[in-house]
Amino acid sequence: MKTTIITSTLALVAVALFGAQNAQAHCQVPCGIFADQAEFEKLLEAQTTIAKANVEMAKLLEDKSPLAVNQATRWIMTKEDHCVKVMESIAQYFMAQRVKPDAENYEKALVAAHNVMRAAMKAKQDPSAEVAEALKSSIFDLYRAYEGKEPDFHKH
Repeated sequence: MKTTIITSTLALVAVALFGAQNAQAHCQVPCGIFADQAEFEKLLEAQTTIAKANVEMAKLLEDKSPLAVNQATRWIMTKEDHCVKVMESIAQYFMAQRVKPDAENYEKALVAAHNVMRAAMKAKQDPSAEVAEALKSSIFDLYRAYEGKEPDFHKH
């Protein structure tokens, strides 16, 4: 009996620690609560961070000191994380939940979402300003395809 309780407790702890995943984009429960505009804002914020990381990396790598290399590495990791956030948001929020097969704009939104994912993947590989700008452009294209109107964002 005591062994069963200990085993059950350990199993619950293991599931709690290792089995739970962070709900990055949305909960994926049929709650019906969505904030499309907020998701687009998050995508653009990630793109801005990616573009800034590219600039900061280039500056730091001119100086070959250990501190500069360390900071450049941290910017690289930040850029990678934000590229992954973009891809996960597209997959988990838009593709899994919001782009519906019966929607009038389904094919356009599907292609546009795929283009954002590919642009984010390219941004992981290439630290150029052009690639970061292409990611931003693809996010705006997704907005147009998904929302059916021109983007109107404050700052990005």
